[in-house]
Amino acid sequence: MAAVRGRRLLVSDFLMSFMWVWSSVLIKIFVYKILDYGSHDMKGEILRYGISIVNMFFFAFLAKATKGGAYNPLTVLSSAISGNFSNFLFTVGARIPVQVLGSIYGVRLILAAFPEIGRGPRLNVDITRGALTEGFLTFGIIIISQGLSRKLPGSFFMKTWISSVSKLTLHMLGSDLTGGCMNPASVMGWAFTRGEHISKEHLIVYWLAPMEATLAAVWAFRVVVRPENDKTPKVKSGKSE
Repeated sequence: MAAVRGRRLLVSDFLMSFMWVWSSVLIKIFVYKILDYGSHDMKGEILRYGISIVNMFFFAFLAKATKGGAYNPLTVLSSAISGNFSNFLFTVGARIPVQVLGSIYGVRLILAAFPEIGRGPRLNVDITRGALTEGFLTFGIIIISQGLSRKLPGSFFMKTWISSVSKLTLHMLGSDLTGGCMNPASVMGWAFTRGEHISKEHLIVYWLAPMEATLAAVWAFRVVVRPENDKTPKVKSGKSE
């Protein structure tokens, strides 16, 4: 059963990563090409962000339907850190590489269908500022995700709404500097097609900084928020007379 579940997760990760890079491109085509809004048109930007939130709801539903499928290595890494060692090895050795492959094949198909679509996220500042930007953005979203993953009151809709708005806000804050990606697999897809996937700026800004920020966020959350098992009151056992 564990092996079957593992294979299903890998298939889900590949397909969701493939679909994720396509979704962002299709949203831009719909807003800027089909509806003919300008790149700096306020109505167009509002519409694009609104569709992006709906898109994140769709992927949250897919994650629930596939019982854990994901398109972002940082999401599965933060969960794996809190799990057992075998799950950590499966995540690092299988799930993350599969997500990267899904993104690469997705971008390749995008450029084959729409060669004029662009070059993906680009670093517009120096490496140090870029790494700090992606690191802080990642730290913020992982802290929010950790909080939402706990048994807090609220429906699937409310938690997804908070997560989606948070991701969109952080993306907007970093979009002019690094692209505000917070997704190494997605960036890897575009960098691989440009032949920049082993460049210093790509590895430091889009892989090393987000990974370190994920580890720091998980550690900080554990320090600030005690595990639920530690909150259960201990009952002193008394000796019977």
